[in-house]
Amino acid sequence: MKIIRFLSRDGQVLYGAFDPGRPDRARVIDGDIFGEIRVTEKTEQIKEILPPVSPPNVLALGLNYRRHADETKIKYPDIPVMFIKTTNSVIGPGSPIILPKAGPDEVDYEAELAIIIGKKAKNVSSRDAMNYILGYTCANDVSARDWQIHKQKKQWARGKSFDTFCPIGPFLITKDEISNPNNLRIRAILNGETLQDSSTSDMIFDVPTIVSDLSRSMTLLPGTVILTGTPEGVGFTRNPPIFLKEGDVITISIEKIGELTNPVKREE
Repeated sequence: MKIIRFLSRDGQVLYGAFDPGRPDRARVIDGDIFGEIRVTEKTEQIKEILPPVSPPNVLALGLNYRRHADETKIKYPDIPVMFIKTTNSVIGPGSPIILPKAGPDEVDYEAELAIIIGKKAKNVSSRDAMNYILGYTCANDVSARDWQIHKQKKQWARGKSFDTFCPIGPFLITKDEISNPNNLRIRAILNGETLQDSSTSDMIFDVPTIVSDLSRSMTLLPGTVILTGTPEGVGFTRNPPIFLKEGDVITISIEKIGELTNPVKREE
C-alpha cells in the first residue's frame, strides 16, 4: 500500500491511501498505523504531504555502499557504522532544505533508502528482522561536510542534524509491495542532472542485517527511521566538489517507492 501522512484542508493530520489518479485527495485510514488499520471510503483533500512518520529516533548508517566506500578511500566496515540524526532535522516533500546562518559552506546531498520500523524490536535475528519492518521511504541524508569532518572532529551527528537536514517521503510503501529491498535503483538528481545512480544491491549490509544489528544495541521503537547509507556520487568526492546552494532543487528517486523533491533556500 502507498500511504501518506498529510495535512487536510481543515487542519487535521491524517494517514491516507494515496491514489496517483487523484493526487489532490486521499482515502482516510482509520486505526493505528503501527497496528490494525482500515482504509475507509472517506476521502479528504490534501493540503500538504507531511513526513510519512513522526519518528522517535532517526538512525543512519555510514559507509554502507561498496563503491561509496571506495570513492572515500575508507576500508569496508566489519559491522554497520551507525550515527544519529536528530528529529528536528526531519521534513517532508516540498519543504525547503535550509542552509543555516551558522555557516556550513559545504552542504552535501545523500540519496538513501529508509526503513520504517513497525513494532518494537530488541535483539532480533536477521532471519526475523523483516517481521519488524512496516515499510520504506526515500530519504536525503543532508550533511554539512565542513562541520562533519573538520569543525566537529569527525563526530558526525551535529553536521547531519541541522534543521531540515533529513527530508523523508513522500510515501510510506508497505513492505509487501517490495519483495526485495536489496535490489532497487536509487538516484540523486540535482537541478535535473543525475549525480548518484546506483542500486541497493551494492549495500555492504542488507536490510535484515541492519535491523538485526541495530536492535542489539538499542530498542527500535515503532516509527523509528533507519537511513541505510548512500551510494557513490556524493558532492564532496567530486572534482570540483558539488555542494547545495540557494535555488537548487534536489530529488531522491528510488525504484518502486517514488520521488522526494526539496528546494534549497538560505536561512534569512
